[in-house]
Amino acid sequence: MKKLFLTLLMGVVITSAFSQKAKDNTLTKKEAAAHWKLLFDGTSANGWVNGDGSPVTAAPGAWEVVNGALTLKKDAKGGDIYTTDEYGDFEFSADFNIEPGTNTGIKYFCHKYEKGGNLGCEFQIIDDVLGEDNKLPNHLLGSLYDVLPPIEANKKVNPPGQWNTIRIVAKGKKVQHWVNGLKVLEYTRGSDEYLAGVAKSKFSKVEPVFGTVEKGRIQLQDHHGPVAFKNIKVRVL
Repeated sequence: MKKLFLTLLMGVVITSAFSQKAKDNTLTKKEAAAHWKLLFDGTSANGWVNGDGSPVTAAPGAWEVVNGALTLKKDAKGGDIYTTDEYGDFEFSADFNIEPGTNTGIKYFCHKYEKGGNLGCEFQIIDDVLGEDNKLPNHLLGSLYDVLPPIEANKKVNPPGQWNTIRIVAKGKKVQHWVNGLKVLEYTRGSDEYLAGVAKSKFSKVEPVFGTVEKGRIQLQDHHGPVAFKNIKVRVL
């Protein structure tokens, strides 16, 4: 009888633990209490806008919702899409799934610069093995694209076809990139290391200095796919 009781009790504990885990594209009570905000509801592209500010309409051949994921298929013409709000101090998280050879990214602090046009700091998402732009360390997954490389020893990345989770934390001038719960890059905007990276990058002539704006929108990049995103969320710090 005692053994049966312990077995039933263990079943209750396990069931309770699983029930507390959020379903895809929802928030747990803990996340809601911490003021996380969903940026994707799992069924539509509501809350995202095109470059011209018009609402994004999920549709075949562009950004579409497939199996609860915001998806850009190969050679689809969805265009870059943006959050409606701008963020300064924030924490952002999303799950992504790519196919072999994919090269894309998520940009933040997206801003129209006086010289340089519409730009943002890019958390590079790429197939490090087969991606077409995988020759430079600061072009690999987790990098601040073309500026600073990730710490390769810290990267534990699931292969194309499987889901990975990224996290971006920006507080003041400090920014962190995370992949699957491991920090792969930390930098300080405006530091000597950062400015040296910018000076060697394609952003060297941007004014004001690239990436030093106080806030900006978050962008999902259309780089010809294929890529899928889910559990996209953000909170202001």
